Amino acid sequence: MHVIVGAGPVGSTTARLLADRGERVRVITRRGTGPADPGIELVAADATDAARLSELAAGAAALYNCANPLYHRWLTDWPPLADALLRAAESSGAVLATAGNLYGYGPVTAPIDEHTPLAATHPKLRLRARMWEDALALHQAGRIRATEARASDYIGFQANSTLGDYVLAPTVKGRRAFVWGDPDAPHSWTSIRDVARTLVTIAGDERAWGRAWLVPTPPAVSVRRAAALAGELIGAPAPKISRIPYPVLWTMGLFSPIVKELRTTYYQFEAPFTMDSSLTERTFGLAPTPLDETLAETAARYRDA
Repeated sequence: MHVIVGAGPVGSTTARLLADRGERVRVITRRGTGPADPGIELVAADATDAARLSELAAGAAALYNCANPLYHRWLTDWPPLADALLRAAESSGAVLATAGNLYGYGPVTAPIDEHTPLAATHPKLRLRARMWEDALALHQAGRIRATEARASDYIGFQANSTLGDYVLAPTVKGRRAFVWGDPDAPHSWTSIRDVARTLVTIAGDERAWGRAWLVPTPPAVSVRRAAALAGELIGAPAPKISRIPYPVLWTMGLFSPIVKELRTTYYQFEAPFTMDSSLTERTFGLAPTPLDETLAETAARYRDA
């Protein structure tokens, strides 16, 4: 049995992938929501309740952390959830496989790879690094088995995606997109499908345990180039993109807690922000989904929505 906490884009895709392989899958959310599939059991539970989560994970081969608290509530909502996941992994003996991101590295001046240190200092960014460090400490103590799959910004339909929700959604319908940062800076974009494939792979391969892995991701392209390519692939108009000046973004944050939080990761879009996933690809024989394929699928769904 595989237990997944969270039914967002990554959790749902991971659940479907496992179910398609004939695995027993249990998805846990507060309201019992998730993919409608006969092979997927949906359970309503509070995943911060370590005792309840341990009960639901008993006998599981793997416990997947695919949760995603509201962005502006990370500092309050993540700590109890992360603690409950560690306790459930220890109690159940399930491998803890976490869907991570690149926040823990902080600002970088070169492509992120297996040698890049977790050097973030901002509390929100540091939080994700500390979550992994806590899991790794328990792994090294022999109390749990843990691994993590780190992705860059997602490509996918309605996936809390900068490229999808804020750029492709308007441009494929001929509307102007307003973006923060430099729209011509190279950026890595990771397919949600590849996040799920990597999570399932590293959860079941003991070579992966005790370290984090970068999800296979295609070569970086800028926001403007990605939007132009997506339009070409589905026959949409040439994209119209305008940059939001940082002072305007800052002012918008006075009225929106979500926009306010974008200041924290502004560095990811004002300069090149890329990753090198070649070690993961070589180790596990995985390859990223071609960017053209993901862009065409995503753009078509936004166009037809």
